[in-house]
Amino acid sequence: MAESAHRVILTSEQIQERIQEIAAQIEADYPEGPIYLVSILKGAFIFVADLARALRRPSIRIEFMAISSYGTAKTSSGQVKVTRDLDVNIEGHNVLIVEDIIDSGVTLSYLKRLLEARKPKSLEIVTLLDKPERRLQRVDVKYVGFQIPDEFVVGYGLDFAEDYRNLSDIRVLTP
Repeated sequence: MAESAHRVILTSEQIQERIQEIAAQIEADYPEGPIYLVSILKGAFIFVADLARALRRPSIRIEFMAISSYGTAKTSSGQVKVTRDLDVNIEGHNVLIVEDIIDSGVTLSYLKRLLEARKPKSLEIVTLLDKPERRLQRVDVKYVGFQIPDEFVVGYGLDFAEDYRNLSDIRVLTP
């Protein structure tokens, strides 16, 4: 069965406008010092690039982690594994976990506990998309781009079996 992603729920213009607003909030909350943006691969790579450019200070440091919790299906396996860890020590630094989407909260709960153990000065979460209806574990998210309904979405870094990441807007995937 072929999947298609025709129904746009967030245009690239809406996304870029909201990123500017999030960047302004972050700048106000962290007026001094470096900020580590820890992007969760692969889905958040486009979001972190646009967010980093929207932040107007030179001391934005970008790091990447890869967390495996999804197979080729549309639902989480429930098992979380770090497949790529940070290259730096974040102890004593302001850290923002940058995620593409939060649904069950399983992956992010695990990741937040893991990074908190590394003793950052502060640790917060910024996500482009939030599906609170799907939450299985509580996750405190400081910066949310958009709350969306419980539909499977692709584009702007989000994929289905590695396809659709390159779309500039966010669309609902339908059979």
